[in-house]
Amino acid sequence: MSHWLTRKRSTPSLSNKQSETINGSFREGKSPAVTSRHYEQLLASAGIYMGQPEPHLRLTDAGKVLCQKMFNTEQPIPKDSLFEDDLFESTCEDIANRNEARVIQDIGRLIVPSPEELARRGATHLKNLIENVNERWIKSIPLVNGPCPQPDFSAGLKSTAFTRDQLQKLGPYVGGWQTTSRLAATNEMYFPFLTSEVKCGNEALRIADRQNAHSASVAANAVVELYKAVSRQDELHREVLAFSVSHDHDIVKIYGHYPLINGKDTSFYRYLIRHLSITYQDGKDKWTAYKFTRNVYSTFVPLHLKRIQAAVDQLPGPEAFLVKPLSQQPNAESVENDNQSTPSYSQESAVRLPSSKTTEPVVKKPKGKSAR
Repeated sequence: MSHWLTRKRSTPSLSNKQSETINGSFREGKSPAVTSRHYEQLLASAGIYMGQPEPHLRLTDAGKVLCQKMFNTEQPIPKDSLFEDDLFESTCEDIANRNEARVIQDIGRLIVPSPEELARRGATHLKNLIENVNERWIKSIPLVNGPCPQPDFSAGLKSTAFTRDQLQKLGPYVGGWQTTSRLAATNEMYFPFLTSEVKCGNEALRIADRQNAHSASVAANAVVELYKAVSRQDELHREVLAFSVSHDHDIVKIYGHYPLINGKDTSFYRYLIRHLSITYQDGKDKWTAYKFTRNVYSTFVPLHLKRIQAAVDQLPGPEAFLVKPLSQQPNAESVENDNQSTPSYSQESAVRLPSSKTTEPVVKKPKGKSAR
């Protein structure tokens, strides 16, 4: 049986495929509506706000302290990069009027580093992180009508971040490859926590902010929905659950994303952590975003993972979602023995919807001569 946090993935119709071919932005998972300022109204209708709530409803002081700690903690910087002193100025000049792909290629990983590359280079504590580059979050359930998120870059947790028992408990909530889920971005990425969008031009950065607002809210909502499943959602009120980076060849904006939880209602806001220029004062802050992101991986993620694992451990066992097929229905004589056994679990059985054709009630045979 599937859980309410999952849905069966729909198959695109011919007309949808034609529209995807005609409209490249839609085909790539980038909603055309995001280019309009009215998209922010659409976000607000889904409970995603780009402004600030009342002061007493903003990010917790502990969350602000954590963000500041990640700015103050030093991290090693890469060698032989285009940000070296003798190359930095010419690099910035060369990409100043180029497109997004060129900005991503030349300096994208010097602003938002790759956790997988860092793990390959010796940061083994990042081995349970996974990244996506311009990949559609095809398994996710968007909060806004339209295409699913497709950040230029995103990071989340691998399945290896969880124990076998935890994965079995998550199974019904994540579903199989044919289902979408509120807890995963792709079949390989659980609980995304970082998104990045690259644009060119000041107005375009506003578009990047809108994209990040949706993607990061989807990421934060994954943790909220998990905590709702164990009735602990109030613990996440005003706590930072995801981060986003919007940047071009010069300006970088870093946000923390957090939920406001009021009973059954959840809304999402962002907190501007830092707005900087990498070219200001001869590149004084050129490594600031890089170091902050590495600290997100090293400082925030371990705390975040413990928070997620604590809720997963409280989920019901997978047997709670099983529906026995007809061939396994007990007869009257075996009910007692069957109640003492534990049914086996598989993810596919956990996400299979019950049907009247697969189950039937147990009917006891009448006693008497006719029953012999």
